[in-house]
Amino acid sequence: MSPIIDARPLTHPWEGSDPFLFCAYHNDAYPRGNGRMGPDASLAGRNLGSDFSRNDGWSMYHGDIVPGFPAHPHRGFETITIVRKGVIDHSDSLGATARYGHGDVQWLTAGSGIMHAEMFPLLNDNAPNPLELFQIWLNLPAVSKMVPPHFTMMWSERVPGARFTDSAGRGTSVTVIAGALEGAASPLAPPPNSWAARADADMAIWTIRMDAGARWTLPAARGANNTRRLYFFAGSSISIDDRKIAAGQLITLDASQSVELHNGDAVAEFLLLQSRPIGESVAMGGPFVMNSRAEIQQAFLDFRRTQFGGWPWPDSAPVLGHDPARFARRPDGTVERA
Repeated sequence: MSPIIDARPLTHPWEGSDPFLFCAYHNDAYPRGNGRMGPDASLAGRNLGSDFSRNDGWSMYHGDIVPGFPAHPHRGFETITIVRKGVIDHSDSLGATARYGHGDVQWLTAGSGIMHAEMFPLLNDNAPNPLELFQIWLNLPAVSKMVPPHFTMMWSERVPGARFTDSAGRGTSVTVIAGALEGAASPLAPPPNSWAARADADMAIWTIRMDAGARWTLPAARGANNTRRLYFFAGSSISIDDRKIAAGQLITLDASQSVELHNGDAVAEFLLLQSRPIGESVAMGGPFVMNSRAEIQQAFLDFRRTQFGGWPWPDSAPVLGHDPARFARRPDGTVERA
């Protein structure tokens, strides 16, 4: 039986499969900064506050001076933000801040409710400021939807990975954000209330980079009923079970089978998402993900009443200065540095 269940073009955002709700991929070629951490370029013609135009290869999103996403609420799920290029400034309603990027990962459990801002400061005034990131929305099971909010920083220097070389000397590099991979160091612990923290979830969140012409065998998952999706976002083509698939495809695989990937004539990159499904009903309403429409309505009522703790910052789109050093400041004032 072929290990390929389905292959279809990637949409925006990339569609998920239980427990993954979706993945947003941002790849912005920002120009040099203007001294205020915004782009040194005209913003004329952009719909500031809601600019997803990708004019000149980049967007302002909901920012009007600095690109990014000013204060907004979440409840009932997690965001996993993997920053491959550039930096993000995080501020939240708990009073915490963080600047992270260049391979760092932030795993945020929204739980019962949090407001946060995600701004993309352009720190370099003398050269371009490329930004590339994945943000995965990961559902929480009903028993964990109202846990206290919490975030975990996974600094790039500690994120495990492995390099595999085929018989022709061509390499495949795998970065392991969640899950275990033979040949990589022990995975970092996900937040305690995450679905990923359950051993039987068999979750894997990996990024995979293959040299041109490389061969690598993706091992089978432990669970028989796991979902497994391979997001082929850069490269030319890949051959799986003698089927050639072009880049820009979402490939759904049978997780119970190991499968050899044979890359084409260009470097290829993939995001792998795998897990045992939660198997519960899902209700989504804007920034909230619950199990029923009534719970979504309650989330909106609670947010209007409490603002999930209020917003302690002087504006809705805080940036954290020109110092490029990466750090996280917890609600209790404790500072963690990369």
